[in-house]
Amino acid sequence: MAKRVLLMRLSAMGDVAMTVPVVASFAKAYPDINITMLSTPRFQPLFANIPNLKFVGVDKTGRHKGIRGLWRLSKEITADGDFDQMIDLHDVLRSKMLRTIMRFRGSDVIVVDKGREEKKALVSGKNKSQLKQMVQRYHETFEKAGYKFDLSYDGYDSDASSDFSEELNLTSHIFNIGIAPFAQHEGKIYPLDKMEQVVRTLSERNIGVYLFGGGKKEEDVFNSWVGKYPNVASLAGKYKLQEEMAAMKSMDLMLTMDSANMHLASLCGVKVVSIWGATHPYMGFYGYGQDPQNAIVANLDCQPCSAYGNKPCRFGDMRCMTQIKPESVCDKILKILNIKE
Repeated sequence: MAKRVLLMRLSAMGDVAMTVPVVASFAKAYPDINITMLSTPRFQPLFANIPNLKFVGVDKTGRHKGIRGLWRLSKEITADGDFDQMIDLHDVLRSKMLRTIMRFRGSDVIVVDKGREEKKALVSGKNKSQLKQMVQRYHETFEKAGYKFDLSYDGYDSDASSDFSEELNLTSHIFNIGIAPFAQHEGKIYPLDKMEQVVRTLSERNIGVYLFGGGKKEEDVFNSWVGKYPNVASLAGKYKLQEEMAAMKSMDLMLTMDSANMHLASLCGVKVVSIWGATHPYMGFYGYGQDPQNAIVANLDCQPCSAYGNKPCRFGDMRCMTQIKPESVCDKILKILNIKE
């Protein structure tokens, strides 16, 4: 009987996206293992093309809420048999409760080391050195479970049917750049007036600028930029996740914050320039396969002040972001694309 392995990682899209290169490489190296991935339902497209993986969406606020809901989930996922192992890639209260149930059912449990104390030391200023990337931590968790394999992720393979080259009019520009200027927390968002200057400068160079994001606020901002500048288009609210990722694959470069879009673009194999404020690449949340030289950071003594960018600036002026000039962002992009001034 084929070995059965249960994986679990919920939370934000970026956190889940960082598991994909490792999970896909694991599945490729061990094609005879039946893998079940527990995650947030809307992230299913990230795992859609992994052949020996079954995705199960966890309804955290409904069917699978609380200890009774997790017991129900355990019964649902073991309907075809118990799991030999559970690899917990999250290590929070919900996953701790489920792994207790899975141990009771006879599964061997392996848990990720997220380096919480190291991250605390980095935020407190006691340490100012590069921490392990989370992708590496996930990989080491599988090694701890007894699996040896190299990371061999080939990149996201979208089955979206849209022809984005034609639909987005990509051939009319010398280069096409995707810009995702928003993030979950304010501490990770480059000031919008400065980002607008970046959009304007790039559009004036006959570069196609495609705006990625969602939500009413973001759509309103994007629409105002589209109305002001040539060569600018908004994708906000128009496409499903797999279609947005297909559009990302069509970009020559993505400009993002420390956000989910940085990780999605990384899965697509697209070069990313990322802007960092309250957080820092040292924390280990950098995009998979990205060049660290393409991170734009003010590198102030107060950075990082938060692991997730969810704490208010102690100075009240977000100097870590405001000190980054739009000209330096544009210069970085133009240099990567080999566009001379």
